[in-house]
Amino acid sequence: MQLRKGKATYYVLLDLINIVNKYTSELAGFTNFNTVVKNMSDATSKVLKNPSKKHPARVRVLMTEFVTHDVKRFIVEKPKGYAFLPGQATLLSIPKPKWESEFREFSFTSMNQDQVLEFTVKAYPDHNGFTKQIHTLEPGDELTVHAPFGTIQYRGKGVFLAGGAGITPFIAILRHLNKTNQLKGNTLIFSNKEAKDVILEKEFRQMLGEDLILTLTRDDTKGYEHGRINKELLKRHVKDLNQKFYICGPDPFVINLKKTLESMGVKEEDIVAESFIVADA
Repeated sequence: MQLRKGKATYYVLLDLINIVNKYTSELAGFTNFNTVVKNMSDATSKVLKNPSKKHPARVRVLMTEFVTHDVKRFIVEKPKGYAFLPGQATLLSIPKPKWESEFREFSFTSMNQDQVLEFTVKAYPDHNGFTKQIHTLEPGDELTVHAPFGTIQYRGKGVFLAGGAGITPFIAILRHLNKTNQLKGNTLIFSNKEAKDVILEKEFRQMLGEDLILTLTRDDTKGYEHGRINKELLKRHVKDLNQKFYICGPDPFVINLKKTLESMGVKEEDIVAESFIVADA
């Protein structure tokens, strides 16, 4: 955890005390995932599918911490009345000179019921761009959030296929399913280059148990599959093709897996796919 030194520290500490008490709390009455989605959908006249700069709101960073060697978790204030569907994202900008007009897409990794917003951000330091800049933010600094958007939503039990930072839209979905005792019957197959790159590995192992398959494309390490998510790996771990398949990752990852699933006989309407855009890297 990183705390910014200076006069903002006192207020940040007060916020963190509130987070300890409220961060995992849920709105009363929401016990079923489908009920949550229906109520939230009914409350909005239109769920935005594309990035939007509508309704900008400045929020303070309350906490940051590394979850892998190059991925940071950011806890920020949640604007009053702000609501989103698990799996959705928002445009973020940094209200600083040279950065206030730069907008990048990031998925919410918190649940809508939480009193704060969480983003899990991978840095690409070689590009000296937005993600490198956002990794320099400390508690007390600010971000600008905008209207939530996105089309990747939970539509029933199935297999989640994620490549690298493409896991982020699935985090809120899986957390909510786990919280509401609806995770059983879902499987996560998560591909990374090396073991050190796996985001939230401990949490996923605790939540999913044997329904988690981690595969590494560069390392050949005990406890992990080795190789890409391909037809052979899917045949070993997926016995029922009559279920939903959720895909998120870089464009080639999504395109290739969609073609692979269709070649195996999965119906097009059972594939929910979204490309993960590298935020400038």
